[in-house]
Amino acid sequence: MSGAALGIEIVFVFFLALFLLHRYGDFKKQHRLVIIATLLAWYLCFLIVFILPLDVSTTIYNRCKLAVNSSPPESNSNGTYTTPAPRFHFPRAGRRDFDPKSLQKRTVFLPFSSWSNKRKQKCFKPWSYIPDGIMPIFWRVVYWTSQFLTWILLPFMQSYARSGGFSITGKIKTALIENAIYYGTYLLIFGAFLIYVAVNPHFNLQWNQLQTIGIAAANTWGLFLLVLLLGYGLVEIPRSHWNGAKRGYLLMKTYFKAAKLMTEKADAEENLEDVMEEVRKVNESIKYNHPLRKCIDTILKKCPTEYQERMGRNMDDYEDFDEKQNSYPSEKSLVKLHKQVIYSVQRHRRTQVQWQILLEQAFYLEDVAKNETSATRQFVHTFQSQEPENRIVQYFYTPTVEWYWECLLRPWFCRILAIVLAAFSIIVVWSECTFFSTRPVLSLFAVFIQLAERTYNYIYIEMACFLTIFFLSICVYSTVFRIRVFNYYYLASHHQTDAYSLLFSGMLFCRLTPPLCLNFLGLTHMDSSISHQNTQVTAYTSIMGSMRVLSFIADGFYIYYPMLVVILCIATYFSLGTRCLNLLGFQQFMGDSEMTSDLIDEGKELIRREKRKRQRQEEGENRRREWKERYGNREDSTRNRNVHTDQKESSFSEPSTNRPLSKYTRSNGKTERDRIELLQDAEPLDFNADTITDDPLESDSGRYQPGGRYLSMSRSRIFDDV
Repeated sequence: MSGAALGIEIVFVFFLALFLLHRYGDFKKQHRLVIIATLLAWYLCFLIVFILPLDVSTTIYNRCKLAVNSSPPESNSNGTYTTPAPRFHFPRAGRRDFDPKSLQKRTVFLPFSSWSNKRKQKCFKPWSYIPDGIMPIFWRVVYWTSQFLTWILLPFMQSYARSGGFSITGKIKTALIENAIYYGTYLLIFGAFLIYVAVNPHFNLQWNQLQTIGIAAANTWGLFLLVLLLGYGLVEIPRSHWNGAKRGYLLMKTYFKAAKLMTEKADAEENLEDVMEEVRKVNESIKYNHPLRKCIDTILKKCPTEYQERMGRNMDDYEDFDEKQNSYPSEKSLVKLHKQVIYSVQRHRRTQVQWQILLEQAFYLEDVAKNETSATRQFVHTFQSQEPENRIVQYFYTPTVEWYWECLLRPWFCRILAIVLAAFSIIVVWSECTFFSTRPVLSLFAVFIQLAERTYNYIYIEMACFLTIFFLSICVYSTVFRIRVFNYYYLASHHQTDAYSLLFSGMLFCRLTPPLCLNFLGLTHMDSSISHQNTQVTAYTSIMGSMRVLSFIADGFYIYYPMLVVILCIATYFSLGTRCLNLLGFQQFMGDSEMTSDLIDEGKELIRREKRKRQRQEEGENRRREWKERYGNREDSTRNRNVHTDQKESSFSEPSTNRPLSKYTRSNGKTERDRIELLQDAEPLDFNADTITDDPLESDSGRYQPGGRYLSMSRSRIFDDV
């Protein structure tokens, strides 16, 4: 099994990152470089989280081998024993190697029999043991690749994706200009650390120390953001599951979201109309013989199909417009317009999809509320699912099973899960405030790991480490997926996330994961700078380097700043951030707010309106299906007779009165057209249409474009004499 666990987790994490990216991104429409860069960033970050427990178990096994292979103690005159302890030298910052030749004396109060038992103890190799030399290379590749992505490549690609340029050179130029201030800020911060180390006489400035300064600067920035996100997730995740068990809470929150989303949807439609109007004006002014016509064609390709068809009808490319003294837009203005088109189309498409998803959620939650009082104990849906369900799921997840799960078991499951998550959150907060204490050890995670280390229970060690770092990652990453910075950064599921947000999420993950793992190693006292023990460190810590180069960061910021998580948890518990946003005009879901109640009522009315609309659509489809099943075969047979008669007589004649079913045919051969007209959407009659055609199927456009819903069925206006 040597190295097999590492290979299995590498493959598993890749498919996990691919699955999540497929849920949020769109492989068909987005650029391949954006997909590859985001996938690589997510993959490397998830890989660190999953592989670090294996590094911990391997390090504990190596410590056991060093303890067993050490020489026995020597007696002193005062009755104590001095044992040769391994000494670690640092040939370069960022790597710690064991030197068996250099030993230092350390006084310990252990009897000789105890040391003999230690000598006789056998070290069992863990099932996931990774051979020496693999982990340092692995961590070095993963860490520096992720840092290259987050600080250099992804910011550049982010600006490149948002650019409205029409050529690769133009997009690269725009990206370089936008990132000039971005990179300049980082150079300023790094220069400040560099000056501090150069001025301090205790440090000999070397290349390895410069590397450590860079790592310290990156980890400081990441830890600052990490504590903010962690303080929110530690409280919000258990509370969201607890509130999910309350009857009616999710439904009220869905009504609230519906009201807000409808406002955003209307704003997106209005914005798209304004941008398309600008595109129409530019399209009419710049014709085929203009040098900027290629730019216009590129912009039109990004527009929705219906707008492209509408703009292509009134094009007159036979007139030479260059001879006229017209004012044409510049290429710079077209670049700006191109950028607006990309943004408005993406936003409009996202709001449309989110609205349909929210409607399905609201309808399902209303069904849950209705089925709670059902005497048959079978779950009844108001609307059938639009997506075909798996047969295996249908076989096991029957209406009875669904009723017991949704109406009885699910609330209790959410409550139990919320209690477990709340207990984890309390342990994390306590450990964050006490992990610097080594005598006694107050961090609960460190206590758990040390107890397992005494018995060398590697399965328990890996499970404890994995659950700890996984919970910390969930608290941080879920906050990244939830936050929304206006409309510039927003991770929307169902393939609705734009390229800018995907790249930005990759940047955040790469910056948050290394300090998150260092914080985890500090909580478990696996970091020697926290435990103050001269023991072998993990391979991940050896790559990160010794933070002792910057003592005010190692002894100050890294120790005391995580304690702020207590203040952030208290602020999140009392919803101080939500209340502040509500006061600033950003509507948030608050139970004691009058604005929230108004939005809930508005959302309830919107859902009721959409529900009636869908019911009418289903009724119309059912009537059309019944009509087709009842009269479809008769019309087909009658049509075949008419065709046979036409071929035989070579002319059209009226059907004889003795033929049955002739009343369902027309003498002008428009049976199919009349049937289509009769089978239009079964909506109430609209008598307020402005225009109407005698036969909409024979219009000039070649497509059916009704002025009203049912007016196309009549030959004249019903209220012409009014």
